Amino acid sequence: MNHEHEVPGITWPTRARAMAGEFVRFLIMGGANTIVAYAIYLLLLQWMRYEFAYSIGYGIGIVMAYGLSAIFVFRKPMRRRSALRFPLVYLAQFLISLGLLRLAVEVIDIPQWLAFGFAVVLTIPVTFLLSRWVLHSG
Repeated sequence: MNHEHEVPGITWPTRARAMAGEFVRFLIMGGANTIVAYAIYLLLLQWMRYEFAYSIGYGIGIVMAYGLSAIFVFRKPMRRRSALRFPLVYLAQFLISLGLLRLAVEVIDIPQWLAFGFAVVLTIPVTFLLSRWVLHSG
């Protein structure tokens, strides 16, 4: 079997431990990033609809996430290619999250202040895997 991303001499348990470490760092980074985005969301809810408040907080979060993901989570250099591709990960997450946010608020009737967390938690695995792919592939 040809696995183009396998490194000779590195066993599956070693790769699994490395990925688990990345995931833990991703959760820490994501937690800090989410707190900032959520604070912005709550602040802006006082002046605008939840969709706009979410969009602004989310945009600020993308900038923070790239720097923290490259340096802290995946320990990869920030490169032009990954910087240009990284927002696509968060565009995908944004669209999925916005749909989940609207579903939570308008269909499930979750309060607006709590719906943000609902959307974020459900998109964590996809965001981790896509971020990892972008930063590891350069």
